[in-house]
Amino acid sequence: MSTVPAGQGGPDVQPIKGTLLSALAPADRDHLLALGDRRRFAEHDVLLRQGDPTDHVLVLLAGWVRVYSTNVVGQEVVLAIRGPGDVLGELGALHGWTRTVSLRAMEPVRVLQLRRQQFVDCLRERPDIAIALVKQVSTRLRDTETALQEFATQDVSRRVAGHLLRIARQHGVEGPDGIELDIPLSQQEIANRVGASPRGVARAMAMLRDRGMLTTARRRIVIVRPSLLRSFAGNQPNGR
Repeated sequence: MSTVPAGQGGPDVQPIKGTLLSALAPADRDHLLALGDRRRFAEHDVLLRQGDPTDHVLVLLAGWVRVYSTNVVGQEVVLAIRGPGDVLGELGALHGWTRTVSLRAMEPVRVLQLRRQQFVDCLRERPDIAIALVKQVSTRLRDTETALQEFATQDVSRRVAGHLLRIARQHGVEGPDGIELDIPLSQQEIANRVGASPRGVARAMAMLRDRGMLTTARRRIVIVRPSLLRSFAGNQPNGR
C-alpha cells in the first residue's frame, strides 16, 4: 500500500454509473476529491477489516473490491462487488460502528481515504453530496432485499440470473455484442454471493449460455439478450 497527497495519484477518476461520484456535479466532486489522502492497494490486499474500529471512509477511484463477511466457522460470504466511484465504510463512519464487513482488492485499486470527521463535515457543508449518498445507500438496500427474496424463493439458475442483472444495471457497459459486465468476476465469487456451490453456478452459467442469454470468457461476461434474461430471472426491474 502507498500514499500520495490528495489531488495526485494517477489518471482522472472515471466513476461508473450508479455510484456516489457519478451522481455529483463537477464542483461537488472536485470538492470531495480534494480532501483526504490517495492510497494504492495491490490485488488481494485487505482495505478494511471486519471488527476493526471505524476511523475513516474510502472512496474507490479505480479498480474493483469484494465486500465480504466472515462467519463463526471462518467461511467468507461475498456481499457485494464495488467499483470506481463507490464510497466504502460510510455507515460505520456515520454511526461510529465497528466494521461489519471486510473489503479485499480484486485487482490493483486506488482510493481516497477521508477521516471520519472530514467525511461528516463534507456532508454537512455540501447537501448535494449527502443526498447522493442517501440515494446510493437506498439502491444498495433495495438490491439486498431483492437478493434475499431470490435466495428464499428461487433456484440457483434464477439467482445467478438475478445477480448478473443487478451487476448489469449498476456496472454494465453497452457494447456491440450486448451488455458487458466490466468486472473481474469469478464463478467462486458468484457462488459466494448467491449462496450456491461453484459447481452449481457453473451448471447455471452453462444453461444460460446454451439458451443464448449470455456469453462468457475468462472473467468476462456479456449479456447478449437482457430482456430474455430478465424474463427468466423474474421480478427484475427494467433498469435497462
